[in-house]
Amino acid sequence: MRKSIIISLLIFCIAVILAAGCTSPQGSTGPSTTTAITAGPSSTVAPPEVTRSPEVVAQPRGIADPALVVDVLVPEMIAPGTTLLGDLHDLDHPRIIEVNMVGEIVWQYNVPEDLTDYVNPGFSVVSLQNGDILAVFPRNGIYEINRTSKAIVWKFIDPKASHDAERLSNGDTLIVDGGYGLDTIQDAEVREITPQGLVVWSWYAKDQFDHSPYDTINDQGWTHTNAASRLQNGDTLISLRNFNLTVEVDRDGKVVKTMGEGIMVQQHDPEVEPDGNILFANPGRPPVAIEIDPTGKVVWSYVIPKDTGFSQPVRDADRLQNGNTLITAANRIIEVTPQGRIVWQFRMKDMQFASRNDAESRGFYKATRIPT
Repeated sequence: MRKSIIISLLIFCIAVILAAGCTSPQGSTGPSTTTAITAGPSSTVAPPEVTRSPEVVAQPRGIADPALVVDVLVPEMIAPGTTLLGDLHDLDHPRIIEVNMVGEIVWQYNVPEDLTDYVNPGFSVVSLQNGDILAVFPRNGIYEINRTSKAIVWKFIDPKASHDAERLSNGDTLIVDGGYGLDTIQDAEVREITPQGLVVWSWYAKDQFDHSPYDTINDQGWTHTNAASRLQNGDTLISLRNFNLTVEVDRDGKVVKTMGEGIMVQQHDPEVEPDGNILFANPGRPPVAIEIDPTGKVVWSYVIPKDTGFSQPVRDADRLQNGNTLITAANRIIEVTPQGRIVWQFRMKDMQFASRNDAESRGFYKATRIPT
């Protein structure tokens, strides 16, 4: 009797060991950490998988904010890094934040009380090569904020500043002066400022556009210029929102090329890609990110899915190092593949905008991915 019991126990143990071997193959590191979640009601793609692996949750770690969430994350398809943006979901407490790939805040700058009235329209922030942050406070000026001390280390007061600023390789700063009723036909749309605040270059649209059909336009200003960037050839790319086109101008201020006519509609943030193509965002209905080649042909586009019942204005599209595109669309920032699959989504968790104007003033404006 005792012998039969022992034999039965041995058989049972062998069975357990064999079963464990089937579920834990040689070389396995343990159970999977992958959990499937949905991308939200606005997504047009299949629900991706979220993996909180060490590679994705790379240092630095941060602090989660219950008002913000990453609810789409496909680790093997993203461009890893941190994302820098101006956060206006709470207009009483505007701030600049940097988040990691799981949405934790790894760096934060609370806007000083005397600047909280100057975060609209076009609260643009970018990371400089020295690690500082260059921020546009519309209708007030341009500020450089030291990342470590969070002290303002440089500023240029400019009541017409709006939408965009770029630190140039020579240390000067390219500033956009226009937008939201700030620019008139007599104003310079773009200026280059030295660290000492001297204007060393400027461009006036009136020199070449003071004629029909442009001279009578007035929609939140004359040109509503909203972006400028210095090109490798020394020319400057300038986005004239109200004219629905982008111009390339040389150092003498002459327009050497116009781009986007018939395709751009109140375009934002055009950027020239290494192959000469231009990537930009049309914020209208529907909001769409578009890439055109030098001939003006559309070679890629992505329509932003609706959310909260209406199309969210999109005002920023950046090409990432892996070929994906980072798109900022009011209440969310998404990374999409060339095939249009959303592989990362950072959004305001419970934000329901009352109107499109509400979305434009309270939502995200621009975002920049800082590679790890």
